[in-house]
Amino acid sequence: MKKIPFIDLKRNYQVYKKEIEEKVLEVLKSGVYLNGPNTKELERVLANYLNISYAIGVSSGTEALFLILKALELPKNTYVLVPSFTFVSTVEVIIRAGLIPYFVDIEENTYNISLESLKESYENLKKKRKKVSAIVVVSLFGLPAPLKEIKDFCEEKGIKLIEDICQAFGAKIGTQKVGTFGIASATSFYPTKPLSTFGDAGMVFTSDKTLAKKIRILKEHGQTKPYYYEYHGINGRIDEIHCSILLIKFKYFEKELKLRKAIAEKYIKILSNLFPQVKVPYFPENYESSNSLFTIRVKERKRLKQFLEKKGIETKVYYDRPLHLQPIYKDLNFRNGDLPVTEKLCKEVLSLPMYPYLKEEELEYITFTIEEFYKK
Repeated sequence: MKKIPFIDLKRNYQVYKKEIEEKVLEVLKSGVYLNGPNTKELERVLANYLNISYAIGVSSGTEALFLILKALELPKNTYVLVPSFTFVSTVEVIIRAGLIPYFVDIEENTYNISLESLKESYENLKKKRKKVSAIVVVSLFGLPAPLKEIKDFCEEKGIKLIEDICQAFGAKIGTQKVGTFGIASATSFYPTKPLSTFGDAGMVFTSDKTLAKKIRILKEHGQTKPYYYEYHGINGRIDEIHCSILLIKFKYFEKELKLRKAIAEKYIKILSNLFPQVKVPYFPENYESSNSLFTIRVKERKRLKQFLEKKGIETKVYYDRPLHLQPIYKDLNFRNGDLPVTEKLCKEVLSLPMYPYLKEEELEYITFTIEEFYKK
């Protein structure tokens, strides 16, 4: 029986094995493991790629988001609008920064934050005389959220727009890449991400000079000179080994984005024939996804997932329980039914194997097996 992992990290490593091992060995021999030439070069290269002024390498995508919120010094106990359909780190950093998350619903066809729900949530809080200081927008599964419209809304209301592009580095609307619409953005280089290393690492992007300077201080324990601390900071550095790996992998990043796009297009072409039992991702016109995940919607998710597993195909569910209904956030007083689209999608979404080096015959086997399930 075929065995198709959800993401084959070993296969990805083998493609660049020689270059990566040479580069890592070079770092090990140098004796410079933090804040060295690879960190500076990666920051320069990725800032240029996004056409943005500053890139700051940090220890993870989670810490990237936290450092942005902390550096902005938003008024304590003010509200931050955020989707409930996202990974927990998007919201946990809001709490850590002394702010209050307020969950917003999503669009059914894109899985991203709903502009209508966003505006409604803002007005609801305004009626209660609650201040909204920021919005954290997630571009989920690689597809950009409606960032232009949200940016206009933020400018109109005088609130900060922060982008979580941890799943969407390389995606764009028209010619403008995600990560450049807000005051700052955070990405992750976790092993499963479009641009990835072999462990935890992340980056902050911004064109705000003051904010960039503050984040650089905060990630180094808040010291402005050796052993002199003006701020409560964190240990949030990226290391030279991760940066050296990312510099190698970035050389092939655009090629991998094209491979991901081709795989997504093949999935869509075949699985569209199973509509309405299977609903494939929708990409708005002029939106370019990084296709970090390929997520379908099905009514019989549990049965299909089990059927695929028996056939050797690994799948994942992102996410089966929305954050507004998680025990840790019960004090925020959200209830079943408050975010109907989010709650509906949590029962239907299923992510299929997606990585640049998924083979043609593997994709055909996956889609054939899904077709087989629905013929029964």
